[in-house]
Amino acid sequence: MESRVKFLGHSLHQQLVVFPLGLLATAVAFDLVNLFTDRPTMALVAYWLIVAGLIGGLIAAPFGLLDWLKIPAGTRAKSVGLLHGAINVVVLASFAVSWYLRLDNEIAPGVLARVFSFGGAGMAMVAAWLGGELVGRLGVGVSDDAHLDAPSSMSGRPARETVNAPPWG
Repeated sequence: MESRVKFLGHSLHQQLVVFPLGLLATAVAFDLVNLFTDRPTMALVAYWLIVAGLIGGLIAAPFGLLDWLKIPAGTRAKSVGLLHGAINVVVLASFAVSWYLRLDNEIAPGVLARVFSFGGAGMAMVAAWLGGELVGRLGVGVSDDAHLDAPSSMSGRPARETVNAPPWG
């Protein structure tokens, strides 16, 4: 099932989700460094990574919703997509709570702020796996005619054609 919204021939949602996932995961890494080294700069970096990750998540989410709305009702993909989206809403909410709890002191997050951050990261891993299931197993966001020798999406040619590419590209 092809994506409803594409950029340069590929699903825009799949292109955008890497930013919030990476930013929020990196925030957790900086929280851990702060926790074990007590370096306030690391907590400040985590704070701003959470802000950027939340913004990225809010930008990516509507495109995922548009793709989900295109999935036929009664399919496994529809159910998996609903769970994927719902968990991601909880992930963003968890990081938003973590951010809110840091507002008064960005350089020394409390235990609860970290609990929401680490919990959000754990849920994000589940949601990311579900996203991989949607794309890799259920074909959501994949060209209907995709195959191993399809031409580049930038070529303007349909995916059903075959390209005799050299072995390296």
